Amino acid sequence: QVQLVESGGGLVQAGGSLRLSCAASGGTFISSYGMGWFRQAPGKEREFVAAIAWDGSRTYYKDSVKGRFTISRDNAKNTAYLQMNGLKPEDAAVYYCAARSYSTSSSRASDYSYWGQGTQVTVSS
Repeated sequence: QVQLVESGGGLVQAGGSLRLSCAASGGTFISSYGMGWFRQAPGKEREFVAAIAWDGSRTYYKDSVKGRFTISRDNAKNTAYLQMNGLKPEDAAVYYCAARSYSTSSSRASDYSYWGQGTQVTVSS
């Protein structure tokens, strides 16, 4: 089955940058899957952050991260990325990578079948 492994989280000062990676394995057509990033802060529901279609032709972002975060993918490496610049304390959360066996992307968590274990992002003020 498809497995997703996130990496790249950590502690950063406000205004700093991090690049999250999501390595996918176990599926024959992973490179054709839509991918997304979600996050969950303590005491809050999981929320959509960004999504990308299978070929990178379409990307979608949560309004509050537009202009600061960039989602991308390298299908040759079966890896998706989330470049996060200008981090704010309110961006702190566990970030999850997700994949769906459709070529399009979605902002709804229920549309994704596969999830990673999450990576912690902490932003100090």
